[in-house]
Amino acid sequence: MIHSVAGLRLGVAQAGIKLADYDDLVLVSLASGASTSVVFTQNAFRAAPVLIAAEHSQANQGHTDWLLINTGNANAGTGEPGKRVALESCQAVAELTGSASDRVLPFSTGVIGEPLSAELIKRALPHAVGGPVRQQLGARCRRDFDDGYAS
Repeated sequence: MIHSVAGLRLGVAQAGIKLADYDDLVLVSLASGASTSVVFTQNAFRAAPVLIAAEHSQANQGHTDWLLINTGNANAGTGEPGKRVALESCQAVAELTGSASDRVLPFSTGVIGEPLSAELIKRALPHAVGGPVRQQLGARCRRDFDDGYAS
């Protein structure tokens, strides 16, 4: 059984990161006033999104508004260019939603060592923000999330 989670809204889009016409971008909105607590890997070779999410989490002191998740490309082993992509993606969410960029936590899963295109994410974000948003994480929404998160 899948239960609804009050206070979460979900948008899914096709960015073309993994395949054309495939849900590979998920944007989760957390309820206003929600608190977040995170634990990050201590691995010496942390991916760019892990580094940026840790920085943002420390800066926002547990007041995250958005989780941005892409599949098909882990943005790992990509160095400074990968960090720039994660930061640009967070900034794009902030600009579309009126939030601060450090209140966005980026997550990526998929192929390691390949550059991730910030442009693909930026082009798809309006669809995740302005498209059919699922008001609660129920059965239909859970299927969309699963499809968008599968790597």
